[in-house]
Amino acid sequence: MAYTTINDSTAYFQTKLFTGNSSTNAITFDGNTNMQPDWSWFKRRDGANGHSAFDSVRGVTKLISPNQTAAEQTVSDAVTSFNTNGFTLGSDSNNFINDDGLSYVAWNWKANGSGSANTDGSINSTVSANQTAGFSIVSYTGNATSGATIGHGLNSVPQMIITKNRDQSSASQDWCVYHVGVGANKGIFLNLTNSPDTNAKYFNDTTPTSSVFTVGNNLGTNGSGDDMIAYCFANKTGYSKFGSYTGNGNADGTFVYTGFKPAFVIIKRSDATQGWLMWDSKRLGYNPDNNHLQPHGSDAEGTADTLDLLSNGFKIRESGAGTNGSGASYIFMAFGQSLVGSNNVPCTAR
Repeated sequence: MAYTTINDSTAYFQTKLFTGNSSTNAITFDGNTNMQPDWSWFKRRDGANGHSAFDSVRGVTKLISPNQTAAEQTVSDAVTSFNTNGFTLGSDSNNFINDDGLSYVAWNWKANGSGSANTDGSINSTVSANQTAGFSIVSYTGNATSGATIGHGLNSVPQMIITKNRDQSSASQDWCVYHVGVGANKGIFLNLTNSPDTNAKYFNDTTPTSSVFTVGNNLGTNGSGDDMIAYCFANKTGYSKFGSYTGNGNADGTFVYTGFKPAFVIIKRSDATQGWLMWDSKRLGYNPDNNHLQPHGSDAEGTADTLDLLSNGFKIRESGAGTNGSGASYIFMAFGQSLVGSNNVPCTAR
């Protein structure tokens, strides 16, 4: 029997490495199936430049930075188009993502284009949803009302929601994250190393449903009259998983079963102050040399041998507090290639 119907994860998620040229730069993905991205997240690998994110709902000229509190910026010469199998960059006069000769990585997810109206919640939203892959982009206008609900379009319960107040009138707002491993009575912040803040003002202490998520009255999730964006994720067997694990404080670290070969992993300690860490299967591309970046910071790529990406999960290879403190709690998000799909073809070990 098939393990999952997602035979080719590259139809829904792609990591792309490229070199900038400060000019028109058409980037084509490497997978077997064409994928037009709807959310692209960029980071320079070889230097201390910040993160940059663009999506098809807000439009390709609208930049927000996952490691910063700044409001959305309009930049006409960074991403100029999302294409049928990649994206095109412009001259990038501000050197966000295409500086000549520099090395970059882009993580890319497929939703469903520019989105459509959703009236499932008490706040109307514009939603670009890919129910097959469990990913949606949600744009809405906040009303500062505790208990307000927003439709997410997934037809399944989100396990992770990343929100950002992108409005210039409420600049300097943190990226507020709901994660199933932390719970709806807390907020955790993508741009910070802080431990979770226990407060219902973020997600109203209300677990998301298959149709809506609930927000409190915090500016980061529901600023009055402010333009908000949310990236919503649901577990999909054999392709994506959002969960938690407990560290063992040993260099022969915890193994986390995902049920697929991870192509992308983010980890955050959830019971103490520690940074976010992210890996993918393209940099450098073999165990144990899986270089990391930090969603909360602008640092260049780190080279510590922290984890192995295996055929059915990931295994921590250090005893550090950031990934494997003894008895410490961690949350993660992961995407990857199915063990066995509907074509009954197994993936290979890394």
